[in-house]
Amino acid sequence: MWIFITLFAAACQSVRTAYQNSLSREAGFLHATMARSLFGLPLVTLYVIACWLLIGSTPVVSNLFWLAATVCAIAQILATYFMLRVFHSGSFALGTLLAKTEAVLAALIGLPVLHHALNATAWAGIVLGVAGALVMSVKWQNLLRAHKDMSLLMGLASGFCFAITSVAASVASHALSGSLITNAGVTLWYVLALQSLILCSIQMVKSRDLLAPLRANLKLSMQVGVLSSLGSIGWFTGFALVNPALVKTLGQAEIIGTLYFSKIRFGENISRQQWLGGAMIVISVLLVTLAAQAE
Repeated sequence: MWIFITLFAAACQSVRTAYQNSLSREAGFLHATMARSLFGLPLVTLYVIACWLLIGSTPVVSNLFWLAATVCAIAQILATYFMLRVFHSGSFALGTLLAKTEAVLAALIGLPVLHHALNATAWAGIVLGVAGALVMSVKWQNLLRAHKDMSLLMGLASGFCFAITSVAASVASHALSGSLITNAGVTLWYVLALQSLILCSIQMVKSRDLLAPLRANLKLSMQVGVLSSLGSIGWFTGFALVNPALVKTLGQAEIIGTLYFSKIRFGENISRQQWLGGAMIVISVLLVTLAAQAE
């Protein structure tokens, strides 16, 4: 079940990321980051109500839930912001592929938080994934100055924050009592509501306009929100059902859509070096998946 849910989420995110990139170029980073939460909240609200009616089980909220869900919301804001910045300083493909390091980073964070052990195959995948990110994004002649490459640093920061998001979402869902599917929906609703409150407030204060969140390309903003909410429902449900690292690893299928949009929608050229690095990341994904399935 979680495999189909994850593939659906990856497909939605692939299209949403392309739209969000277009929105960021038109309306700025802040609005593009805000649109995914504000315009996705109504659909998620209906989803949570449907879960309560069809599945039942009203979760009992604990202090751990509030902490983990709040960390999840803030980390996801930062992750999205960093990824959009890479789109502008590097490329669409580069930003998305670097953010995919979240799978191996989630495995590392899951060690002390979720108590998920890693075997030799998983560690090999992690090393190969990091190496692939370096090969894909760093120019050989500038290797000694790689730590100053902002596209690389922001891309890895995005992956790290996305990894925190997935692990925190899992912790928050398991901190609630009742059905895991309903718990995942409630966690997602709180995360989106908090993100909307934070980002809308910032945008209104910055522009001194109470209607600022609704003024920039409403149609594109709604497309980003709907696709984001559908993808997030899949991600959060997957995080609640299995190891988040396994979910994000399988979600690397999104890379196929990323390369398509990079070449077709944005007309970007992908170098051989980037293809090589991307291939290394895909192989690392397979290794981590095999390691997770062997447990």
